[in-house]
Amino acid sequence: MEPTKPFSRRIFLQQGVTLASMVASIPWFLQHSALGILPVDGRVTSHAGVPEDKILVVVQLGGGNDGLNTVIPYGSDDYYRSRPQLGIVAPGKNNGAIELDKKIGIGLHPNLTGFKELFDSNRLAVIQGVGYPNPNRSHFASMDIWHTGSSKGRGDGWIGRYVDCSCNGSPQADAEIAIGRTAPLAMIGSVSKPVSFENAKLFQWMGKDLPSDMADPYEAINRAGALEGVTPGSQTAFLMRTALDAQLSSDRIRGAMAKTPLVAYPNTKLATQLRSVGAMIRDQMKTRVYYVSIAGFDTHSGQAGSHGNLMREVGDAILAFQNDLKAQGNDANVVTMVFSEFGRRVKQNASGGTDHGTAAPMFVIGTGVKGGVHGTHPSMTDLDNGDLKFTTDFRSVYATILDQWMSEPSKKLSSKVLGQAYPNLKFLRG
Repeated sequence: MEPTKPFSRRIFLQQGVTLASMVASIPWFLQHSALGILPVDGRVTSHAGVPEDKILVVVQLGGGNDGLNTVIPYGSDDYYRSRPQLGIVAPGKNNGAIELDKKIGIGLHPNLTGFKELFDSNRLAVIQGVGYPNPNRSHFASMDIWHTGSSKGRGDGWIGRYVDCSCNGSPQADAEIAIGRTAPLAMIGSVSKPVSFENAKLFQWMGKDLPSDMADPYEAINRAGALEGVTPGSQTAFLMRTALDAQLSSDRIRGAMAKTPLVAYPNTKLATQLRSVGAMIRDQMKTRVYYVSIAGFDTHSGQAGSHGNLMREVGDAILAFQNDLKAQGNDANVVTMVFSEFGRRVKQNASGGTDHGTAAPMFVIGTGVKGGVHGTHPSMTDLDNGDLKFTTDFRSVYATILDQWMSEPSKKLSSKVLGQAYPNLKFLRG
C-alpha cells in the first residue's frame, strides 16, 4: 500500500480558507474542508523554496484598454482620420498628449502625468504593440490566453506554474497574493494556489475551539515536525501546521495593513489595492508575486470621459506605489507589470467609443527597468481587417521577467513555465 500523500498547502488555503471571516472552529474546518481536497506530491514543510529578493506586481486593466489613446501616435494623420472625435491632440495643444518621443511621434494620454514622472526618472518602460497571433476578441477567451500563456487559453496559470517550478512542490502559504474576491487564473498552478482577499480586516480566523496543542508556538511545532500523538509526515500533521501558517499569515497581513504608509496614496480603488501591496512588501512578506486589478476599460460608448478618468487613476496610483517603495528602500527589488486582455479597434464607433481590438502597449515599471520606449508601434495603415498587427508577443514580456527578474538567466525558467522558449527583450537592467 502506497503511503498517503500530503495535501497541497496552497490548495488547502485556496479551497479551505476563503480568506473571509471564519465562523467555525479549527477542528470543524479541518474535518469538513481540508479533508475534501485533492492530494498532491510534495513534502510536508512550511519553508519556501523560492528566493526572496525579487518581487513582481501585476496590474490588470480589465475590459480591454484602448492602447491608441494610452500611447498616442500623434505623428500619424491616419490616427486622427480614424478618430475624428476621440483622437488625443498633439503635445503643446490644449489637453494634448504628453510628449514621450518626438522623433517617432508618440505621447501619453494627458491624464497619465504619473507615468510621465516615472518615465522622466527612467522607471517606466513602454513596450509597444503587444499581442499574440490569431487574436481572440472575447474578453473571457483572450484573458484566459494571457493568464495561461497558451494560445488555446487552457491549463494552469503562468504565475502558478512559476511558483510550482520554483517551490519544488511545497509552496509557502503566501508565495502569491491577489487583492480581490477571487484569485485570477494566472495564479492557479497544479500545486500552488494563491491567497486572495479584498479586505484585510476579514482576513482572519474566528475559531474559539483551538486544541491546546495548536496553541503551542509555531516555531516549536515547525522544529518538531509533528504534534504529540500525530504521526510525523502525516496528513494530520501537515494540515495542523498549515492551519497555523494560515493563522499567522492572516495576523501578519492585518498587522502590516494597520501601519501608516510612508507616502500619501490617492483615495481610489486601485491605489487602495497598491497601498496594501506596499504595506506587505514593507513588512518583508515572503511573497514573490502580488496581483491587483481595475475594471471599466470596455469603452464601447462615451469613451473620452471614462477612459480619461481611468488613465488618471492608473497613473496616480502606480506613481504613489513606486514612491512608497522608494521611501521604504525596496524599489530595487520590485517590478510592476501592467497589461490588458486586448486593445481597441483603430476606428472609433458611432457611440463615441471603440470596440474590441488587438495589440496594445504594456508597461513595466521600477528602478530595475530600462526606462524608455521599447519595440515598434504598430502601423496605422497596414491593418488586419481594421485592427492593429501586433509587433511583440506578450509571452516575450513574460519570458524576460521570468528569466531575468524572477530567476537566474542561466536557468531559462521561462521555457519550463511557458512550454517553449520566447525571445527575451531588453527592458530590464543587466
